[in-house]
Formats: sequence, C-alpha cells, structure tokens
Amino acid sequence: MHLVVLPGDGIGPEICAATRSVLDLLNEKLALGLTFETHEIGLVTLARDGTTFPKTARNAAMAADGIVLGPISHADYPPKTECGINVSGDLRLSLDLYANIRPSRSRDGLPFWGRTPMDLVIVRENTEGFYADRSMHMGPGEFMPTPDMALAVRKITAQACNRIARAAFDMAMARRRHVTAVHKANVLRVSDGLFLREVRAVAADYPDVVYDEQLVDSMTAMLVRDAQRFDVVVTTNMYGDILSDEAAELSGSLGLAGSINTGERHCMAQAQHGSAPDIAGQDLANPVSLILSAGLLLDWLGRRHGHQHLSHAGALIESVTDSLVAQSETRTADLGGNAGTRRFTEAFRAEIIARL
Repeated sequence: MHLVVLPGDGIGPEICAATRSVLDLLNEKLALGLTFETHEIGLVTLARDGTTFPKTARNAAMAADGIVLGPISHADYPPKTECGINVSGDLRLSLDLYANIRPSRSRDGLPFWGRTPMDLVIVRENTEGFYADRSMHMGPGEFMPTPDMALAVRKITAQACNRIARAAFDMAMARRRHVTAVHKANVLRVSDGLFLREVRAVAADYPDVVYDEQLVDSMTAMLVRDAQRFDVVVTTNMYGDILSDEAAELSGSLGLAGSINTGERHCMAQAQHGSAPDIAGQDLANPVSLILSAGLLLDWLGRRHGHQHLSHAGALIESVTDSLVAQSETRTADLGGNAGTRRFTEAFRAEIIARL
C-alpha cells in the first residue's frame, strides 16, 4: 500500500511528522508493506511555486492507495482563480470522497462534558450541501446580485443522499444496529425532505437496524443530555460538520477526533481540527487526531483489501491512544497535561514497542 503524506500548514508538518513516526514503527514491527511519499502543499508552495496545490502533489495523491492530509489554512489562501486551491475540498470532489466518517467516544481518565458517556459515529455527506465550492458546476455557490445582497445555493441530490445513507446503515450493521438521521425538514421541506425520502428508502432495506430521526437543533441538545442513545448518525454536510465538532469536544477534546473521507476506491485521513497557526512550531500540538485518523485509514485499507494486519494496526493505534490519554503524564496541554508533541509521540512509540 502506497500512502501520500501532505503536511499542510500551521501545526500540520508537526503532527504529520508524529503520525509518520507511528506509521513507520508499525510498518516495521507488523510488516505492513507500506510505502510513503511526502509532498509540500499550502502556504509554503504558494510562496515557492505560486500555487497551494502543485500538480506533482495532486497527481501523487490521486494515484495513491491512501492519503494523510495535515490541517490547512485555506481561509488564508487567495481565491482559486489565483491558485489558492483548498486541497481538502479539491481531493474530496476529485476522488469522490462522499463519506466523512467521524467517530466520537468517551475515554477513561478524561472528563466527559455531557451528561452521559458517548460512543457514536457521525456519517456526514461530503460532496454537496451549503459548501460553496461543492454546489455549482461553474462558479461558487455563493454570489452577490448587489453589493448589499448575498445569496447561497444549497445542493441536495437523491444520489448523494442515498449513498451516504447506505454507508451509514452498513456501518451500523457492524456496530449496535441503530441509525439516526438528522435534518431540518420542518423548515427546509424540499431539500431536507429529499434527504429524508432517500434515507427512509434505504432504511427499508435494513430491517435489522433500528431507524429514527432527529431535528438538528434538538440533536445539538441531545448530544449534551443523552449522547449514549446514539450509535450511527447520518446527516448532510453542514449539519455533520457542526455536530461532529460538538461531539468531539463533549467526548474530551477536538484534539482526539479522528476523521476519514472515503469513497468507493479512495480514502483520505484528515485531522478534524484546524491548522492552529498560533501554536505552530512550538511543540505544543496534540497529534492524536491525525494519528487516530491514520489508524482509521489503515482499517479501511485492511477491510477493503482483505489485509487483516492493516486492520490490526488500526485497532492498536486506538488502544494505545486510550492508554496514553488515561495517564496525566502523557497528556498534551489541550487535555490538561504537560507533554509536548515530540514527548507524546515518543510515548506512543514506546507503548507500541512494549506491546509488540
């Protein structure tokens, strides 16, 4: 399996280095057969090459078995017409990575900020919705007819709703067999109505899965009040983006939030948080989100290609994370500890060695 690493901006190079260090060790100890290729992107290449996503990096990512993408500062990029390409959005569309999979669960030793423990997965549609770069064939989905009027187009298609629903139900079959669809069809009757129509049609094909629905505003409250009632949550792009950040923070920290973007043939690991330029280069960043995302990528590759050793490596990353965040001396600052990026990574590698 060939993986392409795109370090990104801000803390991206630091947490990508930490993730690569963990993957290198697992590759050596478990004979995973991984090969790696790293390409710079973002603000570094904008200054050097005049684009945030050079063709060599893009071609390598498109040809890879898997991608590890560090956080990017796309809000600081120039417009796309001036080569300020949002690497994450570009790859999601180009590779048709329609499912953004974001697990959140409580971990021993860390406070849970809601009223009940959590163990759920948010399955977010990734290719349409209110996101301006994913709504139109030509031009962005936001426009201004006059200087004092801004309009946004939300695209919802039956095909995208159907396939994200199927991804959620397939995942639920391997978990606790419960899917919750989150929507706002009482107001957005046409677009969210279409989403619900397709999810309900898919639900009929899975009689062994309990299916229910929740309004997005009440869902934000229920994550605080009774998160343990949820298993797999399926929703549209913007709702899923917001709810997954809420769930991650409630379960301990956004720094613990693994995330992958998957399609029929490709998978990209990506930290759920941003590039945090204010702490870049200071050995303060928590690398767990990207390390866990890489573990999810390994598991996806293992299941897709029938390589159990890759799935075993993914499960080991999850287990080692549990052990380290349960101990105050190996927690990073966002978790109330004093460990820096490098010290945490060293502890992660030492725990892997001790287990193997």
